Amino acid sequence: MVKLNFPNYNFRFKNSENKVSIFDRIRKKFIILTPEEWVRQHVVHFLIEHKKYPESLINVEKMIKVNGLTKRYDVIVYKPNGKINVIVECKSDKVKITQEVFDQIARYNLVLNADYLMISNGLNHYYCQMDYQEQCYSFLRDLPDYK
Repeated sequence: MVKLNFPNYNFRFKNSENKVSIFDRIRKKFIILTPEEWVRQHVVHFLIEHKKYPESLINVEKMIKVNGLTKRYDVIVYKPNGKINVIVECKSDKVKITQEVFDQIARYNLVLNADYLMISNGLNHYYCQMDYQEQCYSFLRDLPDYK
């Protein structure tokens, strides 16, 4: 896998049936290693080890309904009160971050109402803070640490 624009993390791998899997510490199981999964696992470690978000508040790859369609988000970080703090959309390092990617996470956020959005292809990371009162968002240099 390609070197991503994240700190180095210790991952657990296993090989079976000629497929490499990576251990997902949130789902507590090995997941087939794809380029997008490589980014997702880096994001999870980044949130826990660098931003200090509690592992217990992080959820990975669950289904949601958006405009009657079933979609799957990549990573969500909850607040202790159950509201959503951060939504993360992960893309393969080969996928450019375009307006279409921002539109995708914005559609998810219509249902989820997160405070922050993060988009990453492992090489480029974008962070936004939502302002629901003004119905806008602002880009941030970094995602806030857990408080």
